Amino acid sequence: MFVKVYGPLQAAGMKCPFLSRLPAQFVRHHGAALLQQYGGFCTRLRALALENSGSSAFSTSATAAMPSTAHHVDASSTSGPADGGRQSPTALKCPFLRDVSSEKQMDSSVVAAASPEVHDDIIALSINESVAGADISSELKVDQAAALPTPHQFAYSECFKEKLAAKKADHSYRVFRKVARMANSFPHAKEHTGHEKRVNVWCSNDYLGMSRDPRVMEGAKKAIDHFGTGAGGTRNISGNTILHEALEKKLAEVHQKERALVFTSCFVANDTTLFTLSRQLPGCHIFSDAGNHASMIQGIRNSGCPKHVFRHNDPEHLEELLQKVPRHVPKIVAFETVHSMTGAVCPLQDMCEVSHRYGAMTFVDEVHAVGLYGRRGGGIGDRDGLSHEIDIVSGTLGKAFGNLGGYIAGSEEVVDMVRSYGAGFIFTTSLPPSVLGGALAAIEILSSEEGVKLRSQHQAAVRLLRQSLTDAGLPVVHCPSHIIPVHVGNPAHATLVSDVLLSEYHHYVQAINYPTVARGEEKLRLAATPYHTPEMINMLVKDLVTVWQDVGLPLDHKCAESKECTFCKKPLNFTVYEDRANALPRSACDKPYCPRLSAAAA
Repeated sequence: MFVKVYGPLQAAGMKCPFLSRLPAQFVRHHGAALLQQYGGFCTRLRALALENSGSSAFSTSATAAMPSTAHHVDASSTSGPADGGRQSPTALKCPFLRDVSSEKQMDSSVVAAASPEVHDDIIALSINESVAGADISSELKVDQAAALPTPHQFAYSECFKEKLAAKKADHSYRVFRKVARMANSFPHAKEHTGHEKRVNVWCSNDYLGMSRDPRVMEGAKKAIDHFGTGAGGTRNISGNTILHEALEKKLAEVHQKERALVFTSCFVANDTTLFTLSRQLPGCHIFSDAGNHASMIQGIRNSGCPKHVFRHNDPEHLEELLQKVPRHVPKIVAFETVHSMTGAVCPLQDMCEVSHRYGAMTFVDEVHAVGLYGRRGGGIGDRDGLSHEIDIVSGTLGKAFGNLGGYIAGSEEVVDMVRSYGAGFIFTTSLPPSVLGGALAAIEILSSEEGVKLRSQHQAAVRLLRQSLTDAGLPVVHCPSHIIPVHVGNPAHATLVSDVLLSEYHHYVQAINYPTVARGEEKLRLAATPYHTPEMINMLVKDLVTVWQDVGLPLDHKCAESKECTFCKKPLNFTVYEDRANALPRSACDKPYCPRLSAAAA
């Protein structure tokens, strides 16, 4: 059926004012559907459908849904031209079929030249003589809900279905878990797929359990009691409260900056800030780390400014690119401290030094570091005493701080520029009081001595989980942060391991597939919390090894036997990263830019 209709339809589609608007590949794959869609409006395509209705499959799918008037078209309107090269009546009377070829096999093609009536937006209609004067009103009464779309309408549903089917086929289609975390039993949750069951969550970004801390919850409740549930508008129109200003003041203190600005999410904060500043700086160039988050990539791309992408966490390559742009030209260097998927930590001091050497501003994403590192919980910059080297820092209230929203902090002028020019900030309703009250309480806790102790407990749990996974022979990607990736390399296997762990062993570990990571880099991403006990960790590792082998994935005990870097053969010491205060070695094995860490971060 498909072969029978595609050839003539493709020829028609090259000239038909309706079909020529569609991609050729779409016409190729959906010939029958297009005949069905347009046949009720175009006598030529209707004739083409009837000519090919010899196939039972075609006749039931393409012609059945056409208006019944199609069956009244006489032979003269569907046959080829008469002797002498005369065109069929249908072709003569259709403004798009002026010059139909005299050859029968070309009878289904459509002429390119349109009649003058088309240019005047007037199409002359005619009635076939065999049905002229007949009462056909009853045949034209169709259910409006089932009516065919107009000839100008694109087949949206078919297009979307094809693209979604492609994502399902390559295992990049996301299926949301029905997981309800339990505030009174962190880190547990109730999973609601099928029958309800209690599960242990190993993939939450609520790294320190702040979302269920009684003081944080009380802060949110009090804010609702005093201010209600919503902000009421944008910051400029009734949406600014004392809580907004108190939170921004506290965030500025944590990062040792003059001012801060909160957004509805850190995606919006990154996107808006990079877009706004680069557009306002005349002739600005942006230098972007190859591993940057989608929020930064979007802001950079939409700005339209010249961009230069340097290798992930590579200050030497960054310097090569910076040298090509004159020093007096405005420049922004954007990168992350802790990479969300690999767990790699950037060489912050080197990145900032190189950037400033060539007159660039630094925009540093600390989303996966705020609350988790440093005396105040300000991230890697706070931990390493480098906050003053960061011109603009972005962070989130939705991970270690256990709430929702994002923010930036920087100089008075920088923040005021974004506040005054950033559409993503100006034209959106501000954060609700409950979020502000909860976030304030969480930041107060994590910037205190209690926060220091909680971070130490968190790092101890991370070390135990990482070492246990490695000792079991699982392919842990060695990284110096709290994020523990386990390499799988196959999307189907990654999804299967995740599914079985949840359904049979009650461990929630999320598979990370494309496009979050590159193809071939599929992995499980684990994140321990201070509330994961050694018993929980041992049970997870035991069950993961069982599922890993059942799926057919190999274990590698060589990694467990060796406590040294694969490349430089020096001891791996992750505690160096987690506990250092200032100017300690750049890599876990005391070698600058350790190749193993570079490979893990690539």
